[in-house]
Amino acid sequence: MSESNVEAFLSEAEEQEIINAILKAEKNTSGEIRVHIEPSTTLDPYERAQEVFLDLKMENTKDANGVLLYIAVNDRTFVIYGDKGINDVVPNTFWNDTKEVIQTHFKKGAFKQGIVEGILKAGEELKAHFPYTSDDTNELSNEVSKG
Repeated sequence: MSESNVEAFLSEAEEQEIINAILKAEKNTSGEIRVHIEPSTTLDPYERAQEVFLDLKMENTKDANGVLLYIAVNDRTFVIYGDKGINDVVPNTFWNDTKEVIQTHFKKGAFKQGIVEGILKAGEELKAHFPYTSDDTNELSNEVSKG
């Protein structure tokens, strides 16, 4: 899939809905959520998600509470990657539960809906462990990044 197909993976309106979901999820938590979409990877998807996480400087959050939803469109794969602060506190089922929500929609071709539901699910869990505080700042961009 070429870069133009990555662009076609989500319409501009769908991308805005994803950004709105990130804003909604982050309203209740100090956690930070990003989405990255690219055609494919030659690396193991988890390793690539880790690389993108660092490329986007997501490890720089105050509470180590960044979550990356990495999607390789051609490879039909995605990874939910969380920073150390999250992994230390969320239940073991958290990542699989969030993955299931996304996968259910992706299997039906409802990519935008899967991403939105995954973001909101992650936001709910983050809220329990990293509640929003009045001095919280948006530490990372909410834009969908593309590779």
